[in-house]
Amino acid sequence: MRLTMTLNGRPRTAPDVPAGASLLNALREQFALPGTKNACEEGECGSCTVYLDGEPVCSCLVAAGQAEGRRVRTVEGLAENGVPDAVQRAFVECGAVQCGFCTPGLVVAAHDLVRRALAAPAGGGAPTALDEAAIREALAGNLCRCTGYEKIIDAVFSAAAELRDAELRDTEPRDTEPRDTGQYRDHPQGAVR
Repeated sequence: MRLTMTLNGRPRTAPDVPAGASLLNALREQFALPGTKNACEEGECGSCTVYLDGEPVCSCLVAAGQAEGRRVRTVEGLAENGVPDAVQRAFVECGAVQCGFCTPGLVVAAHDLVRRALAAPAGGGAPTALDEAAIREALAGNLCRCTGYEKIIDAVFSAAAELRDAELRDTEPRDTEPRDTGQYRDHPQGAVR
């Protein structure tokens, strides 16, 4: 079958996707995007997490034909002009990768968590606070056998703090210093600097 979608912000078409192929297989085989990993093929591990119309999904559970005409964003599509985004950078800087097999799915899930947390007002216009329990809950569908999750949690706090700092710099008058909101102070990587 012919499959056309907006893939990582660009219109893309694969002319010969096998009938019954999953979105995961189409991404890897027809669109040559190997970042999305094939592990369990049952939606249990999260290694194949991608955005489908802005929502994270396990691409192994989505038939390729269901992506026809839709927007798909993979871990490769998080970078802007080849520059890794804040979550990707934080995973590297915090040592949240070991064997790397689960990393793409974790990065997409963490990206979604940070994006939603910073966008949702908690009152008074401040973003919803992230704490370790919220991070663990949001990433519960992504399994990692190597890291023990501590460095992954550090990376989420670090990315959230970086993006919150950038947001403060963009919204405050230029003649004042960004204020420390204490938003993520309960974790060493998350203190707003």
